[in-house]
Amino acid sequence: MARSIDDLVDDFDLFEDWEERYRYIVDLGKKLPPMPEEEKTEDNKVRGCMSQVWLTCQAVNDQHGDGGDTVLTFRADSDAFIVKGLIAILLELYSGRTPKEIAELDATEALRKLGLESHLSPNRRNGFVAMVDRIRGEAQSRLP
Repeated sequence: MARSIDDLVDDFDLFEDWEERYRYIVDLGKKLPPMPEEEKTEDNKVRGCMSQVWLTCQAVNDQHGDGGDTVLTFRADSDAFIVKGLIAILLELYSGRTPKEIAELDATEALRKLGLESHLSPNRRNGFVAMVDRIRGEAQSRLP
């Protein structure tokens, strides 16, 4: 179920310093459901990430066939623990939303509100943006 940015901010506010927040991010990544090996293909790779990142998207609940009540669910994995945690944050924000909701959600605001923007290396920030671009691209391709 998708969560709001403010819900995630509340979670992050429970921790006093960034070392604890990093551990929390890594723990979130460890809780991601495993991605089947057969989905870790070149087509599912997210370009622009220093680490290996794979992402798949599935549209569900389109009962009328018009895309109006379709929600997108995402599955992703990485070979880096911190990146898996960032994926978990993105999936909490985006998975289970409609393409329109995804298109309207500002991940840079989430990055800023969570304080990640100033605590991630430039390469990690670029990878985060690449993952968001991929998710938003999946949503855009499903808009009417």
